Parts: sequence; structure tokens; C-alpha cells
Amino acid sequence: MRTNKKAVLMISLGTPDSPRWFDVATYLSQFLTDGRIINIPSFLRFILVNLIIVPLRSFSSSKSYKELWTERGSPLKYHMEDLTKKVGNALKNSHDIYYAMRYKNPSLKSKLDEINKRGYDEVVLFPVFPQYSSAANGSFLDYSLKLISKWNVIPTIKTVDQFYDNEDFLNAFKENIEQFDLTKYEKIIFSYHGLPMSQLDDVYPDGRCEDRDCEEGVHGDNHHCYKATCYETTKLLVNKTGLDSKKTITAFQSRLDSKWVKPFSDQVLKDFAKNGVKNILVISPSFTGDCLETIIEIGDEYKELFLENGGQTLDYVPSLNSNDSWVRCIVNIIKKI
Repeated sequence: MRTNKKAVLMISLGTPDSPRWFDVATYLSQFLTDGRIINIPSFLRFILVNLIIVPLRSFSSSKSYKELWTERGSPLKYHMEDLTKKVGNALKNSHDIYYAMRYKNPSLKSKLDEINKRGYDEVVLFPVFPQYSSAANGSFLDYSLKLISKWNVIPTIKTVDQFYDNEDFLNAFKENIEQFDLTKYEKIIFSYHGLPMSQLDDVYPDGRCEDRDCEEGVHGDNHHCYKATCYETTKLLVNKTGLDSKKTITAFQSRLDSKWVKPFSDQVLKDFAKNGVKNILVISPSFTGDCLETIIEIGDEYKELFLENGGQTLDYVPSLNSNDSWVRCIVNIIKKI
């Protein structure tokens, strides 16, 4: 029975239902056929995804998910479950808290159907990605609002688009970073999820991302440029932690092809190792929950690449997951919205 008049739906990207090949293949198909992920005509996208990408990648991805899987299942999912419980306890007198995945389960549609049936006066849509991108935050909000538009009674809808510069968010990551002895690392890489350059260009009606100095951070009209907000996040965290900016670099991982935003994290790691850098720390502030991209891609694949090319130590700062400081951040954002 509903006890509060307000609901919060926290939205994450998604994960396969299991590491089996079929479940991984259906997850990749659903994910990559989203027009905000691969922005080409739908017929061509269907062919590219289902006849080329999924058949080529599903077996290797299934192997990676098997390495990732735990007794509780996917880390991304159980961290969201734990986070939802903690936020729910903190806001039990004012909001009911739900979570959903944009792709696979628990699905956005099923959770929004549940919220609709309970008849809230206000619903907050909260994608848990700090830097806005059309492929993540935009897709989540677009799909949610389309479903909500079909409701008979549409309540007040509030949205959270990005929070990379939120003090509570920065302090939560600072807390994790300072668990490491920062003096032992010659280089510190801030590694963000990559995006196609075409998506960054679409932010600017009158030009391209490359025509602006987004490497300097957020200024002017680039406050919704993913590249700019990533560089700004690095700058803010460097200032928060007192890191030597000369030791840090911003890079981007998980690319599909060479037309994605650069520099590429794996190439940066390889170059550092070949130039004699022995100890590296990797921080990934675009992920608030540990997942395949952090645990396997950074923790296993990047570490192996670094060692193979002459490096000695690659450590990774864990994501926020369901840390109490992250819970406080979410609670404070919701209270202020």
C-alpha cells in the first residue's frame, strides 16, 4: 500500500539476466538497437547490430560476464538493490524509492507501471550517471517520458540530468580516492566511458565539439557536452584531493571504433608503460556502480595490458556502489529538487 505521495525512480544502464550466451546476446541487441546509442537509420542499425555486432561480440562478452558474476549475480544489479534500500530508509517518511534498468531487468516499463498504479502526486526520474550524455541520461529520460505520456493521470515529473559538480558527489569520490596512497603512483588516469564524436557534435547546433576547447572543462555553451563535463569532473576532483595535475590525464574507455572521443584509455596506458611508467592509479568517475567496464575492463584487461608493456602496478579506485556518502548525495539531491 502506498504510504508516500512522492516516488523516486533511480535508473541505471542494465545488465544481462545471466552470463549465458543467449541472455548476453539479447541484452546487447536491446542496448545497441537504441537509436540514441547508435544514431543511424533504424533499418541499417538493425542489420549492423543483429547481423554483425551481436554475433561477433556475444561469445566474448559472455565469457567476460562469467568472470564478473558473483553469488548475488551482476555487481551492477546488486549494488543498485543495496543502494535503493539505503536511500529508501533515509527517505522513508517522504518518498518511496524504486530502481530500474534501461535495458533488461527490472525494466523501466515494469517499474513505471508499478508507480502509475500506485498513483503518486510526484515522480522524480534520477539517472545515476553524473555527466549528461544522450546515450545514457537522454535515453533514460526519453523512454521514461514516452511511457509516462500514456498515463491517464500524469503527476508532477521532476528529472535529474547531471550532477558531476555536486559537492556531495565529489566528496563521495574523494573519500574513495583517499583510501589509496596517492604518492606511490607516477600517473593517475581519470577514465570515463567513451562516446562517438558525432554525439558530442550534436550538442552544438552551430559547430563541432572539436571546434571548442572542451579539454579546459565547462564554460560557455558546452555545459551539456559530455567531453567537457568529464574534463571538468577531473579538474574538480584534482582540486578536491590536492593531486598534482601534472600527474593526471583524462581518457576514455569502452570504444566501438576509432571515431570515438579521444584519448583512448588503453592506448594511454600502453604509452605510459612503454615510456617507463611503473605505477598507475585509475579512477572512473562516470560510473557510480562497479560493473563490467570497471571490474573486468579496467581491473583485468587494462591491468594485463599495462603489465605486458612493462608496467608494474595498476590499481583501480572502486565506484561509489552503495557507500553511505553516495547515499547522502542522492538524498540531498532529491531533497533540493
